[in-house]
Amino acid sequence: MVQVSSSSSSSASVSSPVSSPVSSAVSSAVASSASASASSVRLLVRAVVSAGACAALTALFAGTAAAGVGAPPPVRDEDRAGDHLTVTVRDAGDGRDGTYELSCHPAHGSHPDARGACAALDRDTRWGRDTFAPVPDGTVCTLQYGGPATARVTGIWAGRPVDALYTRGNGCEIARWKRLVPLLPDLG
Repeated sequence: MVQVSSSSSSSASVSSPVSSPVSSAVSSAVASSASASASSVRLLVRAVVSAGACAALTALFAGTAAAGVGAPPPVRDEDRAGDHLTVTVRDAGDGRDGTYELSCHPAHGSHPDARGACAALDRDTRWGRDTFAPVPDGTVCTLQYGGPATARVTGIWAGRPVDALYTRGNGCEIARWKRLVPLLPDLG
């Protein structure tokens, strides 16, 4: 805390219970401006204290942002090591039905396009957003039917459990399905 006091004789003094660079700068400025009026000194002290407070707040917020407070953690290799999904497709036709195993980072498993499926998942993964989230309730969707195909995806992705059902009953569900092609078969 910096306190400025003045007497009737245009002198000013600075008292600070804690020594700091800001209080040292204020003391130096006040001492060098002994001939200045008390109001000028008060303005100078306010400016120096404000600048010091701004610098302290900037450092505080910069440290908070660097630490990632409030932000989800980045994807770590140890999170990715457990990425394993089971994809079960029904009523897709043309030999596309079946149950496939998929592991990513590195891509392998019984999925017919393991690399492509992992790339689609990586492309669609955003922290703070569920890659496998259903279409939100109340969403307005086109009345189109994409066929009877269904898919269920279970397992672990980015360190989180997955249990998602995919259908093609309207435009929103079709778009959701297409976002994950080739994890899910391309049905046009």
